Amino acid sequence: MPALVIPSPGSPAHPRDTDVRTGPTWQDAPYPVVVLDAKGTLVDLNPPARLVLTGRHDGGGPRDVVPVWLADAHRSLTDGTDVTPVGPPAAGEIGDRFFEARPGPVADGGVVWWLVDGTGRRRAETSLRSAREQAEIRAMVSSTLLASLNVPRCAEVAAHLAAEHLADAALLVLPPVGRRHTVTHALRGGPAEHTSLQFDPRGVPGLAEALQGFPPVPARWIDPAALPEWVVPAGFGGPVGSVIVTPLPGHGVSAGALILLRTGTERAFTPDEEAFARLFAARAGAALSAARLYSEQSAITTTLMRELLPPALESLHGVDYAGRYRAASDHERIGGDFYDVHPGADASQETFVVLGDVAGKGLDAAVLTGKIRNTLHALLPLASDHQQVLTLLNGALLTSHHTRFATMVLASVRREDHRVRLRLTSAGHMPPLIVRADGRVEEAATHGTLVGALPSVTVRTAEEVLAPGETCLLYTDGITEARGGPLGDELFGEHRLRQALVECAGMPGEAIVERVQMLAAQWLGGGGHDDMATVAISAPRTAPSAGPDPGSDSGRNT
Repeated sequence: MPALVIPSPGSPAHPRDTDVRTGPTWQDAPYPVVVLDAKGTLVDLNPPARLVLTGRHDGGGPRDVVPVWLADAHRSLTDGTDVTPVGPPAAGEIGDRFFEARPGPVADGGVVWWLVDGTGRRRAETSLRSAREQAEIRAMVSSTLLASLNVPRCAEVAAHLAAEHLADAALLVLPPVGRRHTVTHALRGGPAEHTSLQFDPRGVPGLAEALQGFPPVPARWIDPAALPEWVVPAGFGGPVGSVIVTPLPGHGVSAGALILLRTGTERAFTPDEEAFARLFAARAGAALSAARLYSEQSAITTTLMRELLPPALESLHGVDYAGRYRAASDHERIGGDFYDVHPGADASQETFVVLGDVAGKGLDAAVLTGKIRNTLHALLPLASDHQQVLTLLNGALLTSHHTRFATMVLASVRREDHRVRLRLTSAGHMPPLIVRADGRVEEAATHGTLVGALPSVTVRTAEEVLAPGETCLLYTDGITEARGGPLGDELFGEHRLRQALVECAGMPGEAIVERVQMLAAQWLGGGGHDDMATVAISAPRTAPSAGPDPGSDSGRNT
């Protein structure tokens, strides 16, 4: 057998380009070394190589000793057909280790292959790549989950992402409502679906504890064969091979639990994958908890808002009512202006109407309007006496922790034949304007002191009668004090309001309030403004009576 040598660094890369026959032996080299002749026959191997290949030689020849990937690389090199890109000419696994094979020439066209163990580096690269992928997934998961504050949608996204990146199937179990749990499940590559189930969470190891926020049990403690049927979604590909059950941590309480399933053909969850699943669950739990908190606050806000919003007005006991409200901020729906219409028990009873303006705007002013409206509602049995109602309301505001005051107009309305009789009382507010059928605009002769600022309230009540087609307009100073115009610094003013009402003669109340609000908005342009509220009380157009009405006192104040 020819002498074998260790090639020097300056030796040619191809074995046919050298005829070096002298040099140190390679038997004592610390690396595994395999020598193959030009035909690929195993010539020799050193002790480390023999140790690496132990158990692979069964007397069947070199093909049973030399790994397939190394034999293929040797053939490619000696045949002169090597098309391997720059880098190690060959790499592959031997047992559970990964090696890179570096060739060196020997005599007679043979090749000595130095095997470099790259298992540690490969594992490090794999770990680094996995860490990067997990970081990317965590970032994507966080941004995707937090994009929705709707609980069902957030649950769908969480289940879908878990099935795509963590397992073959994912189930997201929300805390029970009564005896039923909402379960959102998703298969890899499929959409998420919601179901409402009634089950005992103790049937799944660790689920009852996860729903209470306790730490998860290790996946190896869970027997997949013992899972109840409801856990395995329809269409799951094969028997369950591995299971993770982990809690979804919320804001102080558990947001639910996450169940991950892998088929029997998939590898089991590793400790690193379990840790990543817990990180995913933490983000999903935070997103679900935020969505649930937002939903609860939204429901509370909607309920409270419903009580603070002005009511929709319509015809009552033969009298037409119309109202419009615009808050100071376009993104808000409530503010310091308000109105209410409290119908009488029947047509013979007066309908009580109130329009008011609390000092300030926004939520703080809206809170006080709510208190005033509730107080007035409690005082309805006394509504026929405007002075007494305002006196009691004034006392209630003076004893409140609120430091704001309010102005308002009270109206008691009753239909009498074809006409409508009004009793109007202003408490520090602009007097109502009466739009007569002939186009005249009159101011009701009522005035008084504001409410919630002085020890007592002094007011004067005026009586008015509306003929068919006539309207009484109640409004707040947000209309007349709307600042805008050509230069943006002029008030809309009462004069322009009166001129607009002259043009509205004979129009329905609904059209009048719409017209007034539109003109004020156009005057403002894009400028800021106060709350605006308008209420129209109209006598419907009816056929005139056969003879003169002895009780006609249209336009007379008392």
